Amino acid sequence: MDMTAALFDSHMHTPLCGHATGTPREYARSALDAGLAGICFTDHMPMPAWYDAPWRMRRDQLAQYVQDVQEAQAEFAGRLDVRLGLEADFHPGTERYVEEVLGAHPWDYVIGSVHYIGAWGFDNPEFVAEYDSRDLAGLYHDYYALAEGAAKSGLFDSIGHLDLPKKFGHRDPDGYAALHALDVIAERGLSLDFNTAGWRKPIAEAYPAPDLTRAAAERGIPFVLGSDAHKPEEVGSRFTDALKQIHDVGGRIVTYAGRVRHG
Repeated sequence: MDMTAALFDSHMHTPLCGHATGTPREYARSALDAGLAGICFTDHMPMPAWYDAPWRMRRDQLAQYVQDVQEAQAEFAGRLDVRLGLEADFHPGTERYVEEVLGAHPWDYVIGSVHYIGAWGFDNPEFVAEYDSRDLAGLYHDYYALAEGAAKSGLFDSIGHLDLPKKFGHRDPDGYAALHALDVIAERGLSLDFNTAGWRKPIAEAYPAPDLTRAAAERGIPFVLGSDAHKPEEVGSRFTDALKQIHDVGGRIVTYAGRVRHG
């Protein structure tokens, strides 16, 4: 049986974010070659000019992003289901801006991700030395409090790469904050981005980790498969391993269309 036949890759980027290569057409072609049923582009959404500007499209590029994805939709119609989404950021104080952007187009799927604790971009390799001066338990407490804020905001469909601070090998020393965040995510009816990019990072482990995958499944939280591709050859990366990790704990895989969950 072809395990990929009904699968979507629902986390991928485009060159508009400033740190990805390959056109939407090339990502779609790669998905078709991998035997996927569909994809959802989720490029880094515009944010206020002062926030993380080098790593996302500008507000005046949003229409271009939508047009690029729509062109891929048209070209691959009948062969690949191409959907339009965003990876949005949760950063306290920017919620109204995010809400405005989310109201600007009919998105299929919106991931809510936390990339900053205060002014620190903790997943940026340039700033990894900051971990040495942080208390890890406190760091994870602060991070998961933000993840809970994202879940409670009502802005997003899923929470992105749940245990992202482990990226460079700094693991959560206790895990309690993560479980509390999962309780909130379950209460709010959100899904989790099952993000295979972690296998390509120093931690060499998908987001979420196997124990958190189990804890999420026990709470009835479904998973949305995503490679977090920043180049076409990463589309569908290690989805067979992802399926095993999810199925081993009785987890459920879903997709989104028109911001409605399916599956």
